[in-house]
Amino acid sequence: MECKSVSTAKVAAVVGLGVGAAFIIQDSGYTLDSDSTRYRIWRTTGLQGAPVRAVVCVTAALCFLAGLWLYRVLFSPLELLKSYDEVGYIVPEGRSRAQAANEIRRRRKTGELPPVYPNGWYRVLDSHLLQRGEVRNVSVLGEQVVVFRGQDDKAYVLDAYCPHLGANLAVGGQVVGNCIECPFHGWQFQGNDGKCVKIPYAQKVPEFAGVRCWPSCEVNGQVLVWFHCDGEDPQWDIPEQQEITNGEWVYRGRTEHFINAHIQEIPENAADVAHLAHLHTPGMISGVDLRYTNSKTWEFMRHDWKVQWEPEPEPNRHCSRMLVKHALTLFGIHWHLLDVNVVARQVGPGVVFLLFNHSFLGRGVILHCVTPVEPLLQCVSHTIFYQANIPPVVPKFILKSECIQFERDIMIWNNKKYISKPLLVKEDSAILKHRRWYSQFYSENSPRLQYRRDTLDF
Repeated sequence: MECKSVSTAKVAAVVGLGVGAAFIIQDSGYTLDSDSTRYRIWRTTGLQGAPVRAVVCVTAALCFLAGLWLYRVLFSPLELLKSYDEVGYIVPEGRSRAQAANEIRRRRKTGELPPVYPNGWYRVLDSHLLQRGEVRNVSVLGEQVVVFRGQDDKAYVLDAYCPHLGANLAVGGQVVGNCIECPFHGWQFQGNDGKCVKIPYAQKVPEFAGVRCWPSCEVNGQVLVWFHCDGEDPQWDIPEQQEITNGEWVYRGRTEHFINAHIQEIPENAADVAHLAHLHTPGMISGVDLRYTNSKTWEFMRHDWKVQWEPEPEPNRHCSRMLVKHALTLFGIHWHLLDVNVVARQVGPGVVFLLFNHSFLGRGVILHCVTPVEPLLQCVSHTIFYQANIPPVVPKFILKSECIQFERDIMIWNNKKYISKPLLVKEDSAILKHRRWYSQFYSENSPRLQYRRDTLDF
């Protein structure tokens, strides 16, 4: 997003300078005293009327930039993509953000952790980022995978490394039909099963030649992969949101964060009802740095929350549901117009549907997806689809508000220790209920953390 704005600014600057140069070198009828020395000098040098033209040129360029900015604010999707070290760390004086993040990752106690990769569906990519014939390199579940879209317009996910000599198929690889071609020697692997179908210089392709093909699906504008530690087939499907499929709800933006924590910490927040009243009550304008969110300066704005979390019964025992009621108070006055009820339905360990339904603000959904990059590093995305007839500024405001509240949680997650046997009170009972529900996604052979220092630095 930042690169795009820089490019836009450069284009605007070039256009502005070009227009300015054209005005300056043009000899127009700008009137000065014909006997004055200044008139004769300006006319001789071709700069007659230059100050006025320069002002007009600069004003036009500024208006053009302001128009572009206003268009982006009102109509373009909101895209906030944060780097690994950008959110959730306190940076000491004299240190860079990356240095601060790496020191915390090294020194923090991890606690007695559950298995690091639960069985389930995980988002790898948004559909609009993968056009026909395009190839992407993605890190997921401690593996490198190649994601490409074949000529049949289907998305395929394979292990990234060629079994021949180890080249990364996603780095320089080309889509040929519905196959990915290795950039090193031209071996071609089918997207639907990973089998090698062509070796340009060999008379015969060995029967066993191939790469692992990940079970995948494309639904709700996202490409997802299925992971099971024992290689079992998918045990449930990701539900299709019909409003997205039929175009009633359209893409309005996404956020992306990287979190230094175990994956279970993030969905467990849904059952931790008590933290809402403390962490998320201060108004969103107080920011995300927890050292300052409770400042008296921002006490005029407060959020009030009522939450209930419950697992769903069979046949949807892999799902849970959280009901959220939000109220906003400004200067002690409850603004009923901004009361929002949200139904958050979690499907498996890595996908949550946050459904909005408001009589004035309209209807839509935020797809909250948690994907392990490596054992203690999670990529979390929030992608919003909203009613096409609602001004884009409304869903963008909702997404930005969600982003602010979420980044407060990140500051906790990035610095906390996982407690396997927490000290709880009666009012925390939902946390244990959530842990029992979440344990279904672990198997006996689910991978556990193996400490590798060389993977911890950003």
